[in-house]
Amino acid sequence: MRGLLISDFNIQNLSSYLKKDPNTPVIDSVTTCYGEVFQALLDDTAPCWSARPDFVVVWTRPEAVLEEFRKLLDCCSANREDLNGQVDAFSAALRRASKRTQALFVPTWAISPFHQTQGLLDLSSTSGIARALMQINMRLLETLDGLPTVHPLWTDKWIQLAGPTAFNQRLWYLGKIRFSNDVFKAAARDLKGALRGLGGRAKKVIILDLDDVLWGGIVGETGWQGITLGGHDPAGEALVDFQRDLKALARRGILLAIASKNDESIATEAIAKHPEMVLRMEDFAGWRINWRDKAENIVGLMTELNLSLDSAVFIDDNPVQRARVREALPQLFVPDWPSDKRLYPEALLSLGCFDSPWLTEEDRQRVQMCAADRVRKESKRQVSDLEEWLATLKTTVKVEELNQGNLPRAAQLLNKTNQMNLSTRRMSEADFYAWARAEGRRVWTFRVSDKFGDSGLTGILSLELAGSRARIIDFVLSCRVIGRKIEEAMLSVAIECARSAGVREVYANYCQTPKNKPCYAFFQRSGLTYRDENTFVWDAALPYPLYRGIRLICDGEGAFEETSTDRNQSELITSDHLR
Repeated sequence: MRGLLISDFNIQNLSSYLKKDPNTPVIDSVTTCYGEVFQALLDDTAPCWSARPDFVVVWTRPEAVLEEFRKLLDCCSANREDLNGQVDAFSAALRRASKRTQALFVPTWAISPFHQTQGLLDLSSTSGIARALMQINMRLLETLDGLPTVHPLWTDKWIQLAGPTAFNQRLWYLGKIRFSNDVFKAAARDLKGALRGLGGRAKKVIILDLDDVLWGGIVGETGWQGITLGGHDPAGEALVDFQRDLKALARRGILLAIASKNDESIATEAIAKHPEMVLRMEDFAGWRINWRDKAENIVGLMTELNLSLDSAVFIDDNPVQRARVREALPQLFVPDWPSDKRLYPEALLSLGCFDSPWLTEEDRQRVQMCAADRVRKESKRQVSDLEEWLATLKTTVKVEELNQGNLPRAAQLLNKTNQMNLSTRRMSEADFYAWARAEGRRVWTFRVSDKFGDSGLTGILSLELAGSRARIIDFVLSCRVIGRKIEEAMLSVAIECARSAGVREVYANYCQTPKNKPCYAFFQRSGLTYRDENTFVWDAALPYPLYRGIRLICDGEGAFEETSTDRNQSELITSDHLR
């Protein structure tokens, strides 16, 4: 990825850390001459934009871009309205620059503690520098709200991590270097994490051992009454906090799972009965609690969750087990883990691999969705015939036009889905929405529910009309609902829309990636004709049949349910609903 760093101080050290960090994505970054902030932000033709950077970092000192704040540092009176106006002007410059890149990162303003030496006056309503700093940061954040490609970053966190050496006045006077290397290292880690999140590469699952990870001790030897958890014990208290932090991640949509060598009945009893246990079995998306090889169990677990190994983190206190899993499953992230249980919460929160720019309702409900999916799969095992099982689900698919309400989740799905993804293109919210609104294009989202629960917004379909042909551009479906005839429902929507527009042919171009073979397999069996170079074609003179067990609702207009196997698709979705 190409990065552009704009600053009013020497930011070369950050550029170096971004380039040298071995973690993905690989970055080639350049910096502008420090001090040329507004010139770079406002001049579309400036040389720094010629390389078309994928992301931009704009990191400034408040006293360098806000004249009124400089007055406060000089203990002069400052006009608050003028100060707010200068913040707004800086925000407008950022807004303009954000149109030239996919992501623009703005670290919040910070000042060295040497400027905060006024004691009680630091937070004074008239001349308090610390108070003014808080206010201008908050105003900056508020003015940047709603800009999907602009992402503020919290500078104070990096300063706290660096500790007393965060600011070094000697570095400033020697080379106009604002911060110590520890600050730049922390910033580089967060930027890398943010870029992974924006690219849909954030980790999605935490797989946990049990003994000496969720609790202290071996539950099979002591029983659940003898394990260390909570109470007036430093390690026990830390383990409770560790579980709380895990549960907080689960509320952000990170799935929790278990891979443990244990007796399942004894382990689940401990989770169910121990009074200090924060996590319960319903908090886990899946588990393998047995005496088989952990690497084997992890593969089975991830297969059950329909997720790739590179989307998971495995936490185990045993270095031998970690080495075994690392060797067998190199795609899996297996971090080193501290032997001191009091460091578990810090170790978890320092992983930096769960950063996501979105938090949707589907994320919050992901664990419940996985629980419903387990029940769904169990019901499938009880019915021998697939068609019979699908009919018992009573599946409803709600089709909605792409809009501002469903855009965040749609963009998240577009950027994170790998397996059932026709083109695997990645776009920001703003770019996707702008693309969808162009003439001749239609984008729909698909929400799926059945008798076991709501799977949420799990599908995206986009269609581009050009003369007598219509092309399916995006065909994206979450792995949670693959194989339940949702794919066919999506095709029927696309084809009926094209038919209503009078085109002769609907086609889809499959763009092969290492992970989207399930998409190719579906199109091979979809009934579309394979032409050449991974192109699949449908004659628009014919309707595309909808599976009879699907109840389709389009844009909230009404429900359409198949009641006969020979009923035409055009009777199920009218052109008025799709026009």
